[in-house]
Parts: sequence; structure tokens; C-alpha cells
Amino acid sequence: MVLQYKLKKEKRWKKYPGKEKLKESVGKYDFRLLNEAKTKVLVPKGSYQHVLKRFRQIEYFKNRN
Repeated sequence: MVLQYKLKKEKRWKKYPGKEKLKESVGKYDFRLLNEAKTKVLVPKGSYQHVLKRFRQIEYFKNRN
């Protein structure tokens, strides 16, 4: 899965570099989650906490065997 981010006032999505490397606080960004091929949006625009919560749910069900 690919996590992308952008400032709320910007239009272009960027690859997420990590929480420590962001210039602003996490609350000033929008986040989204895509599949590995970047063809399907798994979680549309949302907060950091919302997107990571869904990411953890997907990983749990993918690896529960």
C-alpha cells in the first residue's frame, strides 16, 4: 500500500516521507491510501489518524492466517 499526503490548500499528492520529515504539523495535511499499483484508492482524503486506522485494519485482515 502507498500512503500519500498533501497540504490542504495544494492540489498535488506526494509520496509520504515519514512523520519526522514533514515541515508542518500532521493536522495541516490531507492523507490518502492507495493500493501498491496506485490504481485504486483504498481510503480517500482524510486525517492521518483515520487513514492509519484503516491501514492497520487492512494489514490485520491480510495477515491473519
